[in-house]
Amino acid sequence: MDIAVLLLSMCFFFAIGMPIAYALALSSLVGALWIDLPVGAVMQQFASGVGKVSMLTIPFFVLAGAIMAEGGMAKRLVDFAAVVVGFTRMRGGLSQVNILATTIMSGISGSSVADTSAIGSVMIPQMAAKGYPRVFATNVTISASLQAIIIPPSHNSVIYSLATGGVVSITSLFLAGVLPGLLLGFSLMVLCLFYAYRDKHPKGEPVPIRQAIRMLGDAVWGIVTLVIVLGGILTGVFTPIEAGAVACVWAFFVTMFVYRDYKWSELPLLVYKTLQTVAMVLTLVATASCFGYVAALMQMPAKMTEFFVAISSNKYVLLMWLNIMLLVLGTALDLAPLLLICTPILLPVVKSFGIDPVHFGIVMLLNLGIGLLTPPVGTTLFVGCAIGKVSVDEVMRGIWPFYYVMFTVLMIVTYVPWLSLALPKAFGF
Repeated sequence: MDIAVLLLSMCFFFAIGMPIAYALALSSLVGALWIDLPVGAVMQQFASGVGKVSMLTIPFFVLAGAIMAEGGMAKRLVDFAAVVVGFTRMRGGLSQVNILATTIMSGISGSSVADTSAIGSVMIPQMAAKGYPRVFATNVTISASLQAIIIPPSHNSVIYSLATGGVVSITSLFLAGVLPGLLLGFSLMVLCLFYAYRDKHPKGEPVPIRQAIRMLGDAVWGIVTLVIVLGGILTGVFTPIEAGAVACVWAFFVTMFVYRDYKWSELPLLVYKTLQTVAMVLTLVATASCFGYVAALMQMPAKMTEFFVAISSNKYVLLMWLNIMLLVLGTALDLAPLLLICTPILLPVVKSFGIDPVHFGIVMLLNLGIGLLTPPVGTTLFVGCAIGKVSVDEVMRGIWPFYYVMFTVLMIVTYVPWLSLALPKAFGF
């Protein structure tokens, strides 16, 4: 009965249109009052939920990604990808450029929405001008941006690490997301190649040598950001927090003194937008921490474990049911709130079945990331439609082959844990 009160109150607040953070806070208070828990204990959890030093990782990487995404990096990464793809003269070259540029951008922005906005604003008009259908160009862009959910420095990997209470390190999650992210990008490239030959998309055009050298030189400055983040963490020079801070300084230097496409007068607005994003995330973390605290006192994780054990003792069956459940939830709620709500509840369940928390984290991120491309709350979907100037209905009619690829990759990542665990184990994490 205790758990029913907590969950029903949360669903009620969601149903009346209350913001997610407020709904979590109020349902936590309702649950606390129901079990005679002092309200002061909930407030203390609200404060301690965002009092961890590791929380600094989020504003640093959000700011670094925003500077690079809006400071001309997207255009230069597209040029870099065009040089690489152009030498092959493969049919459908622009769709391959789109995916490759997004893969690299994912390692800088850490945000699916940022990737869609930055790469889409460059690539969708280019693809449309060359004869690609706008719906196809939009679907390529939003599907490829799913890589940013798992490729480092993913903001959502940091949120998952925080939701586990520090059980899973940020570094191990960063490493675990590399191979699944690249697998997703490669799979989308294969799909686009099929469409290119079936629909006779134009071939990629080689870039003149002198122009190619200039493009590569421009793009190197941004690609160095990847070296700073991953190289610094893996060599032990930086912690993830310090890597985020250094990435901010480097992004600022490259944007304002090397590329110089961004105006100094626009910086305050960029910082303001970043603060809005960070405030939203931290509020969610704080209220979700309260919700998880009350749920733990009600023994929800233990009861969930008992429920799934009663269904099956096979971990592969468990993973199937969890994937189905998360896919459904991902269509109704945004990614970050679901990570914060579900992780403390499901983590004890998967650990009792012998599933590695790092592996489960990547499965969860990839699964819920698909929800960003699914109505009614698909943030990336709506941003892509706005940039591509197409309707949601048009995109949904053409996105199913991309869904099939994403689901296939999800199943491979789910049932081949080596993909997620190989790099963390190789580097001793």
